[in-house]
Amino acid sequence: MTNPAPERHEGDAAIAMETGPRGPVPGPAGYEGEAGLALKLWIVLSRAGAAVRRHAEADMTRHGLTPGEFAILEVLFHRGPLLLGEVQRKILVSSGGVTYLVDRLEDAGLVERRECPGDRRARYAALTDKGERLMHRIFPEHIEAIERAVSGLEPNEQRRAIELLRILGKHAADME
Repeated sequence: MTNPAPERHEGDAAIAMETGPRGPVPGPAGYEGEAGLALKLWIVLSRAGAAVRRHAEADMTRHGLTPGEFAILEVLFHRGPLLLGEVQRKILVSSGGVTYLVDRLEDAGLVERRECPGDRRARYAALTDKGERLMHRIFPEHIEAIERAVSGLEPNEQRRAIELLRILGKHAADME
């Protein structure tokens, strides 16, 4: 049996109760109420994120970049030169991971390390001219790939999803 088309309401994302051969499905593995709803939200959120991520990653790999490499190029493109520790915090990888990725990007001529005048132990990462040219060329295409991936929601639904996911993310982070 197929799921019915969701009913759309102005400003709301489409929500539909899944149905099975015996009627509405109460939740994952028979969980009902708030527990079932929370599990269902987690599953839908994870699957939606994975689906959109696949489109974004396909665009990155089309340009010969891994998601980690693209993340570094993107943060340097939008923020300018950053200390390696700042890059690490922005893209959420280990310090060893940032070192490895910056090494690869440096070997490709896209990123360079610069000394920090105030601290001889610290190093900046910065885009080279080649890196700047690459990002000016590919970033608009990357935005288009993401726009296509999320175009299943109308702009007002995208704004509402952003609002709700920010609330959810803040709540979950505050629980730590």
